[in-house]
Amino acid sequence: MTFDPLRCAEATCQAAVVLGATLVPAAWQALDPGLAAVLATMFVVVSAAIYALHAVTFDSFRLTGRISSFPTGPRDE
Repeated sequence: MTFDPLRCAEATCQAAVVLGATLVPAAWQALDPGLAAVLATMFVVVSAAIYALHAVTFDSFRLTGRISSFPTGPRDE
């Protein structure tokens, strides 16, 4: 498996949305360098987890051919 920069950008944006929506509003009043370091570490961990989840899921679909079983166009009935 190779590194995919578009998948990394997607994972980074999703991690930013998750942390921005859940943790930053709660921690904004007490934001100090220690808490900022914790948030930065959590950002990296969540980004890596999302990247890995997408890589495993979509590469598995690609390798097994399961994605081709989904309907892609209008159905002829």
